Amino acid sequence: MRINGIAAKTRRRFKATTNSRHCLAVAPNLLNKCFAAIEPDRVWVSDITYVWTHEGWLYLATVLDLFSRRIVGWAMGDRITSELVIRALNQAVWKRKPAPGLIFHSDRGGQYASDAFRAVLTRHGIIQSMSAKGDCYDNAVAESFFHTLKMEYVYFESFKTRAQAQSGIFEYIEVFYNRTRRHSTLGNMSPQEFEQAKVA
Repeated sequence: MRINGIAAKTRRRFKATTNSRHCLAVAPNLLNKCFAAIEPDRVWVSDITYVWTHEGWLYLATVLDLFSRRIVGWAMGDRITSELVIRALNQAVWKRKPAPGLIFHSDRGGQYASDAFRAVLTRHGIIQSMSAKGDCYDNAVAESFFHTLKMEYVYFESFKTRAQAQSGIFEYIEVFYNRTRRHSTLGNMSPQEFEQAKVA
C-alpha cells in the first residue's frame, strides 16, 4: 500500500445522535426489517447523523422514501433537537404531499418520540413506527445512506464552517444522490430515474 500510495480510510471522531433513555412513548415496529414499498410515499425512514466542521458539529436529519431510496426531506443545524427532525419531516410533506396512512419509521431517539414531533405526524395523518430497542439493523436503509454520504463525500472534505458543510451536503443530496447516483437495488437507476420509470 505504501509503495502504491494507498492509505486506508480511518474512522472519524464519534458523536452520539440517539438517546433512547427517556420516558416518552415508543411506537411499535411496523416495518420489522421489511425495507420495501410498492409505491412512492407509503413508507419513509428517517435518522440523524453528524458532520464535523471547524466551527463544531453539524447535525443532519433526513427522510428517505423506501420505494425509490430518494431523500425527500432533510434539515441541518447545530443542535440535535426535535425541531431538527420536524423541519426535515415538514420539508418532505411539503414536497411530496403524501396521502394519510404513510408509515414513518425511525429509531427510538427522544427527538422522534417527543410530543412536538408526534403532533406533526398526527396532523398529517402519518403512522409512526420505531426500531426495536438496541437493534441498528431495524433502520438499516437510513443508516446506509449516511454511510454512503460520508464515504463518497464528507470524509474527503475539511469543512471550515457549518455553512460550507451545509452547502456541500445540499449539493450532494439534491444534485448528485437523488438525480444521478445509481443504485443496484433500483436496477442501476438513480432515485429520480426510478420514480420516473415506475410512476409514469
